[in-house]
Amino acid sequence: MAILSSDLRSKYLEFFRSKEHAVIESAPLVPENDPSVLFNTAGMQPLVPYLLGRPHPMGQRIADVQKCVRTGDIDDIGDNTHLSFFEMLGNWSLGDYFKKESIEWSYEFLTDPKWLGLNPSWLAVTVFEGDTNAPRDEESAAIWKSLGIPENRISYLPAEDNWWAAGPTGPCGPDTEIFYWVGEGEPDPESNVGKEPKKWMEIWNNVFMEYNRTAEGVLEKLPAQNVDTGMGLERITATLNHKKTVYETDIFADVLARIREIVGQSAYVERSARIIADHLRAATHMISDGVVPKNVDQGYILRRLVRRAIREFFKMGYERPVITEIAKIYIAKFRDVYQSIRMGADRILDELSKEEERFAKTLKNGLRELEKVSDQVDGKTAFDLFQTYGLPPEMIRDELATLGKPSFDQTEFDSEFSKHQDLSRAGSEQKFKGGLADTSDATVRLHSATHLMLDAMREILGEHVHQAGSNITVERLRFDFTHHEKLTEHEKQTIEARVNEAIRTGFATIVEQMPKDEARAQGVEGSFWEKYPEIVTVYTMRGVDGRVYSRELCGGPHVESSEGMGTFRILKEEASSAGVRRIKAVLE
Repeated sequence: MAILSSDLRSKYLEFFRSKEHAVIESAPLVPENDPSVLFNTAGMQPLVPYLLGRPHPMGQRIADVQKCVRTGDIDDIGDNTHLSFFEMLGNWSLGDYFKKESIEWSYEFLTDPKWLGLNPSWLAVTVFEGDTNAPRDEESAAIWKSLGIPENRISYLPAEDNWWAAGPTGPCGPDTEIFYWVGEGEPDPESNVGKEPKKWMEIWNNVFMEYNRTAEGVLEKLPAQNVDTGMGLERITATLNHKKTVYETDIFADVLARIREIVGQSAYVERSARIIADHLRAATHMISDGVVPKNVDQGYILRRLVRRAIREFFKMGYERPVITEIAKIYIAKFRDVYQSIRMGADRILDELSKEEERFAKTLKNGLRELEKVSDQVDGKTAFDLFQTYGLPPEMIRDELATLGKPSFDQTEFDSEFSKHQDLSRAGSEQKFKGGLADTSDATVRLHSATHLMLDAMREILGEHVHQAGSNITVERLRFDFTHHEKLTEHEKQTIEARVNEAIRTGFATIVEQMPKDEARAQGVEGSFWEKYPEIVTVYTMRGVDGRVYSRELCGGPHVESSEGMGTFRILKEEASSAGVRRIKAVLE
């Protein structure tokens, strides 16, 4: 009988609730105050501040299902392995349990008949083999042996396979990875990951952050040791069902069936259908988390996914509005899993419908342009039409035939497309490089300044002002806020003066944790309330005279006091979108 992804998700969370873990909501796809990435690309990313030592409002044991997006290999989607959106199951120990409990619970969840009931003989594990920096992880190996994993199923692998690091410096440590047999027939008793890696599929990774790497490269033992685990829902669903691809599981089966029904059996192309299914699943979640189609950053990725899905329908001969039909399936699938889907259902359908209409107009413009240049369409021109207007090469070729014009050189088109892929991947490596949110002193000061600025704006402009977005680097803050008109010079000067008064007078930052409903009742300022857990962290900037300069819901980090913050100055104020303004400012 097939193992359903929904059952895996719910069983996982139920299991860790039974182990006294607080189950938290997924963070939104767009990370807060982390300009190094456009989207959360791993389950650990939103929890990094807590892995670095900040107390989590829900305690030391956490479990979640985190929504993630990776688009570095967007052009490969449609094969057996690549996805743009995925769900990462995770459990975390923030200075509580360590290797023994983590490994024992992983094994229990996988093999106990009450949970997944896997045959232990179909499992193999890897551990860190040790090097000049850190010793061989005999502790993890011994725990696996005590659970009954044979010694020949334990592979000792180097740091490139079994060592996790937050970056060049900071928390790091060995990991142990769990693999499931995907070879033919019954598992070979002598096989393991080290000997036959292609016959084993990784399903779970337990990272043990027990060291801190200093700027000098020295590993020091951390006073509080953390556990960070990750299990990809799509991968484990496919693996446990002995499927070669996730598209053969319940995750996509009904969507692919609906696409086949829409275009008809004779026109159906499997790869095109997979691309549509993947891209519109990702788009549905992006829009639910506030992303809208644009030509920059997250909006550009969303627009690219949506328009590619539409083009794949065109390739199968279907050119009528259709993508909201697929989105409705995903809304039904996820509305009881993610609050953002349930609350954003109407917005998702509206944005997709508008983008489909916009793209139709763009395609018409492209066809007009094609007609103008139809006497001289070579491979490069064809690619330019594809890149600028979204005209698929098949559509260009058919249109040229209709006009009685010769076709273009496909080899030249493919060459131009290959160059574009290389540039896209290079850019993706920068935009989607992952890693930590910046917690440098400069960034922390600027983050604190945004709180002072927002409070000042609400006092000067009105209580309709709320945060609508934020992007902070070491050089400057960029802050979007709800307001309907351009700020006057007097208003900007008054906001600056209010922030600088708070800094000059002096304040201390007080951190409290309280129920979310209580924070609302007390008038704590906050945006995106739905993304926070039931117990929230409130930062209050209280002056030496008792005056409150800011009291706001946030995830941090912030300065402890105003000392050394510098002088606040607004560089620019401009429109961001309808009803939203944007400020760029610095501390000097």
